[in-house]
Amino acid sequence: MHKKNLVSGMRPTGELHIGHYLGVLRNWVELQNSSKYNCFFFVADWHSLTTKYERTEDLQKNIIEVTRDFVASGLDPQKSTIYVQSAIPEIAELHLLLSMVTPNNWAERDPTLKDLVRALAHGKTSEQDVQNENGILSYGMLGYPILQTSDILTFRASLVPVGKDQVAHIEISRDIARRFNNIFGCDFFPEPKALLTETPTVKGTDGGKMSKSFNNDIKISAGEEETLKQVKSMITDSQRIKKSDPGSTERCEVPFPYYKIFADNQQVERVKRECESAVRGCFDCKKQLAEIMNDRFKEIRIRRKSFNDDEILNILKEGNEIARIKAQNNLKEVRKIIKLHNWN
Repeated sequence: MHKKNLVSGMRPTGELHIGHYLGVLRNWVELQNSSKYNCFFFVADWHSLTTKYERTEDLQKNIIEVTRDFVASGLDPQKSTIYVQSAIPEIAELHLLLSMVTPNNWAERDPTLKDLVRALAHGKTSEQDVQNENGILSYGMLGYPILQTSDILTFRASLVPVGKDQVAHIEISRDIARRFNNIFGCDFFPEPKALLTETPTVKGTDGGKMSKSFNNDIKISAGEEETLKQVKSMITDSQRIKKSDPGSTERCEVPFPYYKIFADNQQVERVKRECESAVRGCFDCKKQLAEIMNDRFKEIRIRRKSFNDDEILNILKEGNEIARIKAQNNLKEVRKIIKLHNWN
């Protein structure tokens, strides 16, 4: 059976949190264990520079830590190619070549770019405010959608695993692949499609979107005490003042939604019943939730500690070599199609 190529990556902006695991990593593990796909998973260090170009002191450390989270969560270098984006210069060359055929307004309207601008805003009222502040919308950020397309097309991937809210991000990659094929009269690049995956909504401890930037996340690597500390800080039912007051699981902003993710149906029903009858207080509820979460991530955290830095670097080195060969072969074909000389 012919396997389809699949590509996805994450930016190394710090250790990954449980939202990354639930929304991305466990899906990657399922995909790599399928017999349908050739999986390419990468650490997107170039992409991290689009928003943190002036803060690179922790970049190399973060690359190692993110990769450690990858393999601890179940990614297997024998089943998937795990590599660093910047180790594959062919991605950058293809980015340049694709930028020649991509209309400027395609990049400007891409949701990926808009999401990055919003992430930078942090309370500013509009994208224009962000763009006007110190020229923060850099040339590199404007080209983010084309670089993202190059990440996909360098390996001629036909599938990109995303949640429903990210489907629009893949459309520009389809448009660019189609435009390239039309201009040069070929059928070289597949038009990548979104491979829809279930992505549960995981709130931060403050009830907002979980984010490293907002310090409301729980790291995959967190120990038992740190997890308990973070769970204790979760916002619950603001209208429940005393333990003897009946609570409402519908008003409970964070802990009860977490129970729905991590606990079985019987536990969820018991929590609901005891909370709403004032048998269970918020402190006891959070303590039990932390125990359930620590049990869920125990094996992952043990595996995470079992890999030293040299082992992680060797995994990346081997993955980089495999990815580089595939990228070189594909770029040679692109050069032939465009009528550029292959000097190497």
